[in-house]
Amino acid sequence: VMAATAAVRAQAGTRQAPALWQMRWLPLLLMAVAAAEQQVPLVLWSSDRDLWGPAANTHEGHITSDLQLSTYLDPALELGPRNVLLFLQDKLSIEDFTAYGGVFGNKQDSAFSNLENALDLAPSSLVLPAVDWYAASTLSTYLQEKLGASPLHVDLAALRELKLNASLPALLLIRLPYTSSSGLMAPREVLTGNDEVIGQVLSTLKSEDVPYTAALTAVRPSRVARDVAMVAGGLGRQLLQKQSAAAAVHPPVSYNDTAPRILFWAQNFSVAYKDHWEDLTSLTFGVQELNLTGSFWNDSYARLSLTYEQLFGTTVTFRFILANRFYPVSARHWFTMERLEIHSNGSVAYFNASRVTGPSVYSFHCEYVSSLSKNGNLLVARLQPSLWQLTLQDFQIQAFNVTGEQFSYASDCAGFFSPGIWMGLLTSLFMLFIFTYGLHMILSLKTMDRFDDHKGPTISLTQIV
Repeated sequence: VMAATAAVRAQAGTRQAPALWQMRWLPLLLMAVAAAEQQVPLVLWSSDRDLWGPAANTHEGHITSDLQLSTYLDPALELGPRNVLLFLQDKLSIEDFTAYGGVFGNKQDSAFSNLENALDLAPSSLVLPAVDWYAASTLSTYLQEKLGASPLHVDLAALRELKLNASLPALLLIRLPYTSSSGLMAPREVLTGNDEVIGQVLSTLKSEDVPYTAALTAVRPSRVARDVAMVAGGLGRQLLQKQSAAAAVHPPVSYNDTAPRILFWAQNFSVAYKDHWEDLTSLTFGVQELNLTGSFWNDSYARLSLTYEQLFGTTVTFRFILANRFYPVSARHWFTMERLEIHSNGSVAYFNASRVTGPSVYSFHCEYVSSLSKNGNLLVARLQPSLWQLTLQDFQIQAFNVTGEQFSYASDCAGFFSPGIWMGLLTSLFMLFIFTYGLHMILSLKTMDRFDDHKGPTISLTQIV
């Protein structure tokens, strides 16, 4: 696909496509930006008519489940064409359409021109802005069961040699990467190349006059909300997202049983005993033989245990204890890191870490999680003074709802009122006080009400002593 993408990009002309903001389906995508957490968009279109009625359009903020998705797909698979194309991208989010779709007047820079044309010309189309990631990830399996045909992984060259029959079911799977293998291509360039691949595939089917139903979705969200700020000036303050793979030189620690359960990462992991500091970063992250004995996970309780041999002359174990609870007031689950334990020489040092908390669907991120007061003192020793000190810089952890080896969106420990905001507020209040005082002084001025008349007696002013 990448080779075909490069060839298509080299042969791409200057064809103009309709602006993305003119598309009737775009408002649904934009309205669902705030609602998308672990959802991906799904775009469907077909060469047959009346496969999806207007009533199928979703309302603002709606998240399509796997059961609802099947109600949309079943009519198209039973009544529509038997040839189904599944364009499966590695990562895709609603923010991609906002950032790279030419929705802010720069329509000539749209990365989805062929997709726009396909939806404009398709007799039937349906856009689901937010589909549960699980439903989208199992879409190929669902289509295989409904069609009774195994998915065929094809590229442009194989598609030109393939002869499709309108009466026989066929499931063609075309993988579209989100980032290049070298990592040197920007997301806009890759999305544009993927769009060109979609255009070439549709042109091939059109030249052969083959009826088809096509779907575009992704395995997981790309989470590009921070890129939107370059195009639209920002979307306001949101829960911060930490992409460790982009900024880190080492992968996170991952505890697995049947699947990844706990993820832990820090830019720097340092510990001190009796004021003697040791850097554990290189001994923790990117180490294949890291000792995780004692780690445990279930839906309500998680324990990450890190054991180090010959640390301060003995064996030391660090245990991160996290709990997941449901709170009726917020109607959702929240996790809390209840404590951090340091085991050595038969003794245990406890640190309260209850301020490390957030919704269980998110990870937690903080610039510093430390027992030092200068770094926020999020770790509070149960016994004071403590012989142990601990500092985690650029800390991130997730113990529930982990998907793969990547963190979810992060709930950040940073307060809303930063020092800059406080300085601005205080300066504004001070300037408002000066303005109010000056206005009061101006309104207090009194003009003269008596004047000297040369024909009358001279005005005498009594001196006030």
